[in-house]
Amino acid sequence: MTPWDLISTFARATTLARQGRGRGLAEHWQGLKYCRAFTADRHGSLRLTDEGKAPELSYRAMQARELGRAFGLAVAERALRERYPDHLISLVDAETALLPGFARTKPAGTLGARPRPDFLLEAWRPGEGSRIFVVTVNGNHQAVKPKTSASARTTYRQLARGSERVERLHLGQGNETPTIMTSTEFLATAGVTVHVLHTTGGVELPVRPTSGPESADVAIGRRALRYADSVAIPTKRGVERHNAFLIPEEQFSWFGRVIARAHAAGQLSLAGGGGTVGRYLIDEQGGKHFSETAFAGTASVHDAKTCFGEEQYVGTDQVFRINGTRVEAFSGIATELYDLLAEGKVEEYRQRVYERRKDWPEPDDIDGWGASSFRPDGTALAIRVLPNSASSENLSSG
Repeated sequence: MTPWDLISTFARATTLARQGRGRGLAEHWQGLKYCRAFTADRHGSLRLTDEGKAPELSYRAMQARELGRAFGLAVAERALRERYPDHLISLVDAETALLPGFARTKPAGTLGARPRPDFLLEAWRPGEGSRIFVVTVNGNHQAVKPKTSASARTTYRQLARGSERVERLHLGQGNETPTIMTSTEFLATAGVTVHVLHTTGGVELPVRPTSGPESADVAIGRRALRYADSVAIPTKRGVERHNAFLIPEEQFSWFGRVIARAHAAGQLSLAGGGGTVGRYLIDEQGGKHFSETAFAGTASVHDAKTCFGEEQYVGTDQVFRINGTRVEAFSGIATELYDLLAEGKVEEYRQRVYERRKDWPEPDDIDGWGASSFRPDGTALAIRVLPNSASSENLSSG
């Protein structure tokens, strides 16, 4: 994996963060601050640079949290791609997926205050039921002193907390929901090390029709699903009931649409989709934030177009500095796919992106750009140094 693939994973994970409140100065650009945090060691493996090893004060904790998210998701996605080689893997923020079914209001308490997983990964292909994997991601940035296991204890605690959080989301009753828990050590003796725990499960969401009211093209409605004492666990003394986000089997079809539409919103947001993002989200998920007018000069909209190889992409860009050098970063999606999503055609988009999953450019095939990442889902993230003659009127530094 290259640093740019990692930053691309981080960008996709944060594009709908905080219900879209960052859509102006898009939140997915925050991964750019790690451009200089990685290098390759003599074996060709990723490691932290001196700059990456020495973040100051509380920034160390933030780096561990954010990069732990990126590495954990990268490993989880790769594992699922190997397990399901003929499927696409979609990434959805867990809170975004849960908000349509579980209230934030008291007396039940806010959704954010309840233990919950971080992300959902969906392995899918058209005409089949999709599989949902519940994922937690953590990281620690501790220096391991000789003859101590401080970092190992931190990793164990993170995995234990991850286990508690994934146990709070169930698809149907019983232990049928597969989970993945990760903890990344950034200063491990062997370099960046990702520890993974997983559980198996056989639950599968039903096949959706490609049109009509049960398709993902149609807006979802809210549900009032049970949280308190929702899960029954058999014990030697009988049955114990536990609090958890439970998606009953009769709601599987609805939940599959929630996930498909949330993923569509994330794809558009990565490309600066603006108001088109809101069509896929209810207000509780942040739909109204994408529908409101952003402040002048901060709007991140799909106003950038570029060709990679022979493929046209539409998206948004950001200009910033790396040690005084002006660089441009572009994030977007193939124009053909963007147009389908902008028109509300989720099911047609899914069919088309699956058909084209192996068609996208390779980083070595593009000219005029430096580091780049192209995903099977048609999204792209790329960076290049700006020429000295670039007009400063159109630049913003960060």
